[in-house]
Amino acid sequence: MDDHPEPSTLRVFVALAPPDDAKVELARALRPAYAMYPRLRWNRIEDWHITLAFLGELPSTAVPLLRSVLAGRAASHPALRLGLRGGGHFDERLLWSGIDGDLEGLHLLAADVRELVRSCGIEFSDRPLRPHLTLARSRRDDSTSVPQAAAGLIGFVGRPWRAERLHLVGSNIGRGPGPIRYRDIESWRFGAAVRGGDDSAPAEP
Repeated sequence: MDDHPEPSTLRVFVALAPPDDAKVELARALRPAYAMYPRLRWNRIEDWHITLAFLGELPSTAVPLLRSVLAGRAASHPALRLGLRGGGHFDERLLWSGIDGDLEGLHLLAADVRELVRSCGIEFSDRPLRPHLTLARSRRDDSTSVPQAAAGLIGFVGRPWRAERLHLVGSNIGRGPGPIRYRDIESWRFGAAVRGGDDSAPAEP
């Protein structure tokens, strides 16, 4: 008997993920902020993603359809040469690291993914893409920690890397009192070499 049945709905998004060594490089640069701002709600390094399309709460029956169409589309897209650079914040509440590299290709990929999702009859909030990694969120009574931590990241420039996989990700948000946790529902390797033929960056494992 299955004591943990699959939920009837999932909170879902489509994303890219930096390789482990790029994430470790950024985590190393964040060590002073981890020590100085312990009250921030820091995201786990395993949960760092570049969201391309946030689809929200979907019926679990939509997942097989998304798997099918995203697998096919990933096979026709090139890998992207990207990097992590600097930092900033949204409304003094959310700390992020910026994305550098082939931003044109990143926007084209996001537009393609969103169009594909809409073609499946799935409605979602189509907000403008602002590529970033979400690193931490502040508590309601703390309006200074996030801007100060962002200032400490201004000079950060990470090594370039290749985003070689498209990820369909689910989260447990709203399903308990604990922190948000993310898991790959599935991921697919892109089918073509890096855009523009620059294949010098290390591959994502």
